[in-house]
Amino acid sequence: MRTILIILTSAFFVTCSSSNPAPPPSGADLPPGSDVVVSTYQIGVGDVISVNVWGNPDLTLSVPVRPDGYISVPLIGDVAASDTDAESLAERITGLLSDQVRNPQVTVIISQVNSTEYVTRVRITGAVVSPQSMKYARGMSVLDAILEAGGPSDLASANRAKLYRTVEGRLIELDVRFNDILLRGNLETIYPIRPGDVITVPERLF
Repeated sequence: MRTILIILTSAFFVTCSSSNPAPPPSGADLPPGSDVVVSTYQIGVGDVISVNVWGNPDLTLSVPVRPDGYISVPLIGDVAASDTDAESLAERITGLLSDQVRNPQVTVIISQVNSTEYVTRVRITGAVVSPQSMKYARGMSVLDAILEAGGPSDLASANRAKLYRTVEGRLIELDVRFNDILLRGNLETIYPIRPGDVITVPERLF
């Protein structure tokens, strides 16, 4: 039986594929602490892929995906790896090896995720001390992001901040009340951050 394993060592995280994944909620159904389903990770150029064929150590390798989207595997040569997931890649390698190896048992590991850094970055802009693009890390919240950016500036209208997120191809907008969070301990709008989120803090109206 073929074994599929996905290991992610960067800050980006995914959920394993399933037959009936739950759909992402809409903006109106996204309370603080809720989770958004992240689709099965698609391998990209620069990611490091480890391939193991059980009982055949000569076929074990760990290689980055080349700029053309391929990796080279002993016995079968170049295999398209970009824009597919680990399970599909393992199935592809298994099929190609079947003429060379009896009942190959293939394990595919995504050992380094390098291709999604800018796709998954979190941006905080506007009236903050240090606007920036930061690496996503699991467990981040809007409070972590504002603190990382040095907090609201003296000109900020911090209770009018917005969190922008793309869900199912649609941009949603959530109100974030940073003054209430920082000064009053009101935690209602401490939303969890997701890869690709953008936070904007407007200036006060004079």
